[in-house]
Amino acid sequence: MILLYRTRFALAVTAVALLVAACGDSSSAEQNPAPPSTEAAATSTTAAPAPTTTAAPTATEAPSAFPVTIAASNGDIELEAMPTRIVSMSATHTEMLYAIGAGDQVVAVDAFSNYPADAPVTDLTGFAPNVEAIVGFETDLVVTDGDWDGTSMGALTELGIPVLILPAAQSFDDVYAQIEQLGAATGHIANAAELVANMQADVTAVLESLPDTEEGVTFYHELDNTFYSVTSETFIGQVYASMGLVNIADEVGEGSFGYPQLAEEYILEQDPDLILLADTICCGMSTETLAERPGWEALTAVGRGSVVELNDDVASRWGPRVVELMQAVADAIIELEVDA
Repeated sequence: MILLYRTRFALAVTAVALLVAACGDSSSAEQNPAPPSTEAAATSTTAAPAPTTTAAPTATEAPSAFPVTIAASNGDIELEAMPTRIVSMSATHTEMLYAIGAGDQVVAVDAFSNYPADAPVTDLTGFAPNVEAIVGFETDLVVTDGDWDGTSMGALTELGIPVLILPAAQSFDDVYAQIEQLGAATGHIANAAELVANMQADVTAVLESLPDTEEGVTFYHELDNTFYSVTSETFIGQVYASMGLVNIADEVGEGSFGYPQLAEEYILEQDPDLILLADTICCGMSTETLAERPGWEALTAVGRGSVVELNDDVASRWGPRVVELMQAVADAIIELEVDA
């Protein structure tokens, strides 16, 4: 189930998501992910420090900007007053809402919204929304990333509940725009602008910290232990491309909606400089478990410890913590140059 929501990066991922759902539900594990073993930590790069952009702003704003109209993918959504009972059906947007200081206005979030830890998690799911349950929260705004069953969001709208659909980002500009849209929708315009400015500064700082390389660093991003990966068509793939990385999945990912399943032989043949594990929680993958796969111990990245053990959620959402992802990967790139 974990990979079902992670593949929301793509616009047409339903078919792919059904194929890669084998890892199981990790919502409880992601709440307090177990750290890698001492041995694995000694030979790999982990996503350690949280970026400054994830902290919720402390400023408060008066609801003087209302009524306001938000241009969403489902049309112009008008909010007559500042919402105080928000239901978030998207883990990424839950993170955004809390990061702009709107957490006190959130009364319920979906089962995958495990960050921050104090978010009011329920058994709601965006894939099969329970309209009656959502209405029961006396909701005055629903935030989601898609109308996944094709009917529930329309039913909520007919009941007079505003629904803000903000689909998976395709670029950094999309991320910043969604933060600002949520800022306007919740009465936290200044907080949202501050968060965007901080993120932009942090992204720039990460990119400027990268060494100049004549040849691009190649990498393999692992979504699960059956070798599903991402191409540069996806948001996460574009993040890597902005860092000058060369994606081995791009050559074989055509027609996969950005999420190809690679042949193990192909990965071994490519011998990527970096291996980025986005399945440490769902599938328990680590440098140590990679080395146990036949032939993988001979890979350059495994032998020299150039394996980045990522938090599955951080590597799959387009919210403020994308800076944390970039910093972890940047640290690995810098280490490569030091060892060269």
